[in-house]
Amino acid sequence: MMENTNSTSSTNKELAARSEQVIIGTYTRYPAAMVKGSGCWLTDAEGKKYLDFLAGIAVCGLGHCHPAVTAAICEQAGVLVHVSNLYYTEPQTELAELITANSFGDRVFLANSGAEANEAAIKLARIWAKEDRYEIISLAGSFHGRTLATVAATGQAKFQKGFEPMPEGFAHAPFGNLVALESMITDQTCAILCEPLQGEGGVRPLEREYLQGLRRLCDKYNLLLIFDEIQTGMGRTGTLFAYEQMGVVPDIMTLAKALGNGLPIGAMVTRKKIAAAFTPGAHASTFGGNPVATAAAVATMKVMLGDGFLASVQAKGDYLHEQLQTLAARYPNMATEARGMGLIQGLVLTAAGVEKGGAIVTEMFKRGCLINFAGNVALRFLPPLIVSKEEIDQMITILSEILGEI
Repeated sequence: MMENTNSTSSTNKELAARSEQVIIGTYTRYPAAMVKGSGCWLTDAEGKKYLDFLAGIAVCGLGHCHPAVTAAICEQAGVLVHVSNLYYTEPQTELAELITANSFGDRVFLANSGAEANEAAIKLARIWAKEDRYEIISLAGSFHGRTLATVAATGQAKFQKGFEPMPEGFAHAPFGNLVALESMITDQTCAILCEPLQGEGGVRPLEREYLQGLRRLCDKYNLLLIFDEIQTGMGRTGTLFAYEQMGVVPDIMTLAKALGNGLPIGAMVTRKKIAAAFTPGAHASTFGGNPVATAAAVATMKVMLGDGFLASVQAKGDYLHEQLQTLAARYPNMATEARGMGLIQGLVLTAAGVEKGGAIVTEMFKRGCLINFAGNVALRFLPPLIVSKEEIDQMITILSEILGEI
């Protein structure tokens, strides 16, 4: 895991110094410049290898440089890169056909990111509702993006700090409290927005009964139910979309992250009747549905829809959950439980563990394994969906050693 073979003339330190001279400092970075990826492994500028249990924050669902996706990108890049949405393209159409054939929706809007997909959902909900219904209720602890509207929808004050005043029309209900949420519905409310599982908020799944309750409230008050599946979608939870496990069908769903396995792409999915509120000129995206990005997404979806793929994700997710639960039992002073769905798992830390959360992630990095600390409550594990049990065992061994030392 710590193999060193010089793969570039620049060192990590040199590349970091160059970057800091020209890139705005909005990120706290680890001292590694990644130059190569393959499967579940990354290699830095000095040849050190890292077992990647973050996958670009749930982006590289098929791992780094999956051959089917790479081939699709290269082929499309040699044929047609961009023409704008003034014209039809086959990769865009094929991707929308795949999404609608395998989801509740029958119309798709394509964008470049999760935040843009959520922006489209917010705008669609408002224009669909008409008149004075514009307010959207989301949940405390949620994360929906970094644009001003999606930051306003996000239920975490730390992401809003310094950017006030926030755009109007957003309210945040307590996590998992259906009664409190219903009391917040007014004549101005047009939609409820939530993640089936809060990733950034600390890997917190919402109860099936709660999500079903949201559906009933939306039906009762004529609201749209929007599921943000940017992190939970595309096989991450063991089904193509998390809503399939909840007995709940939303009105709008947003996707991004793993949709293009690394290329920037987002999608908003809905039904024809709701989509009709968007007429030509109501919304647009210059690069949305770019031929190369959509070709990558088509290849990604075809792999994920292959025989046995999603079942294997669920099996490996169960195995990862069991191993993390074992660690929680072994180190009760540091961790309380494992929670999550499929291959998005969190190890919830005790108060003493939270104090060491950042240090644990840093030590994992030093020992060649990448994870992160979410919501200041849980270590988050987001390996590529192609991860093997042997690679899960390697990560668990490293983490166990660190917890034992602490």
